Amino acid sequence: MEQRLLHTPEGVRDIYSGEYARKKALLQKLHRVVEGYGYCDIETPTFEYFDVFRKEIGTIPSKDLYKFFDKEGNTLVLRPDITPSIARVAATLFGEEDLPIRLCYTGNTFINHSNNQGRLREVTQMGAELIGDDSVEADAEMLAMVIESMQAIGLKEFQLSVGHLGFFQSLIEDAALDEEARERVVELINNRNYFGVEEYLDSIMVKRSSKEAFAALGNLVGGVEVLAKAKNIAPNSSGIMAVKRLEKIYDILALYGVEKFVTFDLSMTGNYGYYTGIIFRGYTFGTGDAVVKGGRYDHLLEKFGKTSASIGFAIVIDELMNALIRQKIRIVYTRKNAIILYDESRARDAIRLAKDFRAKAKNTELIKKSPEKGLEDYIRFGKEYYAGSLVYIKKSGEITMVNLVTGEQKEVNNNK
Repeated sequence: MEQRLLHTPEGVRDIYSGEYARKKALLQKLHRVVEGYGYCDIETPTFEYFDVFRKEIGTIPSKDLYKFFDKEGNTLVLRPDITPSIARVAATLFGEEDLPIRLCYTGNTFINHSNNQGRLREVTQMGAELIGDDSVEADAEMLAMVIESMQAIGLKEFQLSVGHLGFFQSLIEDAALDEEARERVVELINNRNYFGVEEYLDSIMVKRSSKEAFAALGNLVGGVEVLAKAKNIAPNSSGIMAVKRLEKIYDILALYGVEKFVTFDLSMTGNYGYYTGIIFRGYTFGTGDAVVKGGRYDHLLEKFGKTSASIGFAIVIDELMNALIRQKIRIVYTRKNAIILYDESRARDAIRLAKDFRAKAKNTELIKKSPEKGLEDYIRFGKEYYAGSLVYIKKSGEITMVNLVTGEQKEVNNNK
């Protein structure tokens, strides 16, 4: 057998047993929070037409997409991001609706990273999208929901970094940067290379006030106090309005009681080209990347035929699980499975008992005991695969009951 048949491709992995149980429990906890805010589940296809994720949409570069063709020759892609799919659905199925629509989802995304460096190419995301609401209250709701989600799973050391593309764009406009120059400046700022920004702006003869504004970006990171500094630096009314919106968001977050988890970063430029207003990222210890990413995208639905201001976020479940493990935060889950082990002559009793357990909504495995294996082998198996209890029906009719969590055993005489 070829060796590659025994292994997964680079960037994908198998998740099973206890890890999968923890992942499932984590998703359930997060979903309860989102559901509590009135969001309804939606499921979109794993692959879409290429046009849903084309460059003009503002997702990832085409070279990082997994592309293939159908029988008609159409180019299809595995989704790298779920938000454009939600936008397509909202535009087509809710096109006439003019009241806010709240949708949530769980699904896998696929990115063919050019430089893998150990990064997963398939990850699970759980997210929420608020369609048709351009208010500051909608912005605050999203941020509050993210923070409450992190609290629900036991994270105490967590920070949500919030910026506004309107502020950053005001600096770009004031400096009169073309698209090529903008991309270069964004690249340098994302790498926190402010000396490089200064050198580059010098090379293209940008006016002094604009250079000073860009140089100050590195200091516009911190608590609510940095917003006052940002207003002084903002070169025009659109920049000032962006900062004022962040101030209003902060005031509403104080009503939710979660403002202490928020910091501001006016140098944020956003992951995706479709972002238009506030953008945010959630960070915690134990992971090198953000565990939450989100922002406002007021023009994305226009690409699919509907004008509707929207905002959303995605929690990167794989990154979040890594952080919880490294912070030694337990993801509690219930060992629901019961194992009924039986000697061959007791099959009738075992099946009857299993039917009774299942009728009472108890997950039950039936295993006929092998003469070559002892009870200890099955106890080990049950613990390894996270069963909660084991019932052994012996040939004699006697029953051994084992609590696989505590290890306690009890003998029951059931001769019939």
